Order: sequence, then structure tokens, then C-alpha cells
Amino acid sequence: MLLVFYLFPFGQMKVIEHSEQVLRMALISKNTQLVKLYENLESREKCLLNEAFQPDSVLFRPITLHSESDWISSHPEPTQDFEQFYNDPYRSRPTSQKSTIYVQPIGSFGDTKVSTEDYMKWLKDYCEAFYYGLSVKILEPVPVSHTGCAFRVNEYTCNLQIHAGDLLKYLKKKKPEDAFCIVGITMIDLYPRASWNFVFGQASLTEGMGIFSFARYDSDFYSASYKGRLKRVKKLPSADYSVFDGYYTPAINSMLLLRSCKTLTHEIGHIFGLHHCQWLQCVMQGSNHLEESDRRPLDLCPICLRKLQSAIGFHIVERYQALLGWMDEDDSGMDAEFRNEAKMGLLKPVEAFKEYREWVLKCLDVLQK
Repeated sequence: MLLVFYLFPFGQMKVIEHSEQVLRMALISKNTQLVKLYENLESREKCLLNEAFQPDSVLFRPITLHSESDWISSHPEPTQDFEQFYNDPYRSRPTSQKSTIYVQPIGSFGDTKVSTEDYMKWLKDYCEAFYYGLSVKILEPVPVSHTGCAFRVNEYTCNLQIHAGDLLKYLKKKKPEDAFCIVGITMIDLYPRASWNFVFGQASLTEGMGIFSFARYDSDFYSASYKGRLKRVKKLPSADYSVFDGYYTPAINSMLLLRSCKTLTHEIGHIFGLHHCQWLQCVMQGSNHLEESDRRPLDLCPICLRKLQSAIGFHIVERYQALLGWMDEDDSGMDAEFRNEAKMGLLKPVEAFKEYREWVLKCLDVLQK
């Protein structure tokens, strides 16, 4: 496989450029059976997917690396093409008996302007559009104390953290019989073991479980004024969860909603068996830090889109229409009074999704020609 790195003369940014032939094989395969599967797709779907190996495509662009700390630079991994995904005997597959994605909220979410119920509905509906064809159910939110997890104050950032491994054990007990997977989400920071500073999330792919925190997606998390910082505490009583009562959680604004949607769909993608993408800009790219995560697009490249389509069986145009509908549903027919309410944070804040909406429209334009 050919990888070409272009180093820009006035900076450290690199572009990962795969050849047309490599991208074509990653998408379609040389396997006769898989080639036939591709040929049987709707012509309009193939027209969109073929954008993967069009050098002048405005929809799917090469991956850029901005520093040595970016994921691909610091975490060398083998690539995963469609054939490898399709033939993976260990990946989880939805079935008619196990076709529901369950989301378990842990702790409190957001400020008084946006209720936990509203925020969860936004995430649920987005996830159902992204994984079009599967149902998503939000479980009743539980306080941290119900999980019985260990917790601590981070000695460097002075914020509360809860133990990711303990939360996975809790989720395993709560996983419903009809679940394709169960994922826990929280606004409280996570740590996997005492020696680690933090972790964004942790998953057990074979058991269809994951726990993910949105705490560090608050724009103020790394600032000195972050409201979640506590006074230094040497040791917290192991069974006293009262420290979480009234603990700070960030306001749900448009950027936090976008980051939450991106993280949730990325991590569930791993449970489907999608590896980190190294083909084109894609939501399944790995990320080491918030700046790199923000550079990732919200949606899948054609290679990862074909993987997901083969796992679920949706029509691509219907999936994009559902995603567009999610972004537009609170805006259609809205009068001036309700627009003011939206600005106050009472309706779904989708301002940060503007670029994504324009991209989806371009994809639909290709699909509907």
C-alpha cells in the first residue's frame, strides 16, 4: 500500500495521500464476491462512494496531520479496508433479536436552560439517524452513587473523576437482552487506573459496552477559571458520594452538542467493528486531543460508510435525509418568538452543525441526480 506524505514548507502539517488504486481496492476489494456486492448497489450510491478515489473530490478529502502528537503519528496502526471488516469473525453484528443501542446517562447533565431529558433526546435522535435502521433507547439517568464506582480528585486538574472499569461492570449488569450494545455517557471525567491521568472513554468491544465522558469537551475545561476544579483533597471517603451533589457540569451549547454527537457515534462505530480510519477524513479517525478531535468531520468516509451499510443495510440517501432532518426539525416553520427561544438555549442548538449541513446537502445532490 502506498502512502505519500507531503510536508508543507512553512509548517508541520502533513497530508496522507493514498493512490486512486489503493482507495479503490480499500472500498471495493479484489474479492469476486465483494466486487459483486458492490456492483449490486444502487447506481447513485456507487456514484457517491466512488468519490473516495476521485482526486478532485470536494466531499472526501485526504487526512491532514498537524503535529507529531496527532493520533496517526503517535499510534501506528494497520489500516482496515472493507474486505477486512466484512470478513472479521469477531465483530459484533446487529440481529433482529439484538438491534437496539442503549444509552445510559450517569450523573447530571447541563445547566438549567437545557434539561437532561432534552439533551438525551437530541443525542438519541442523532444516533438513530447516524445508525439509520437501528433503534436507540435512553435509559433512566442514574446518579454516580448507583454505580458503586470508585472515584477521586485528579491531583493535577483538581476535578472529580470516576473509575471507567467499574462503570463497565455496572453497565454489564444493566445490559438488556435485546441490546446490540449499551454505552454509558457522563459529564464527569474518567480514569482507568490510579497511574493514569484521565481517559476519554473505555470499551469492551466483545461484550458490546462502552463508557464515555464529555467533560473535557467543555471549552473551559483546561482554563484556570474552570468551575469544576475543587480544593485539593488528599483522600475522599470511598463510600461518600455526596461530593457529587451539585457538582458542576457545563452548559449544553451548540459546540458541546456537536462534540457529544461526534464522540458517541465514533465510539459506537468501534463496537460495530470499525477500526480507526486512515483512508480519508472521517469521524472514525483517532484523536489524541481536543483540537484534533475538532478537525475530524462528523460523518464517515466512503470506505467506512460502506462498512456500516453492510452491517445495517440502510439506503444511503435515506440515512443522509434523516441526518438533515435532525438538523432542520426545530427550524422549519419557526416564528420569531420561537427563534428567540432557540437563541436562549431552549431549542436544539445546531449552529455548530452549519458546515455539516451544507456537506450533507452536497452528498444528497450527488445521490439525487
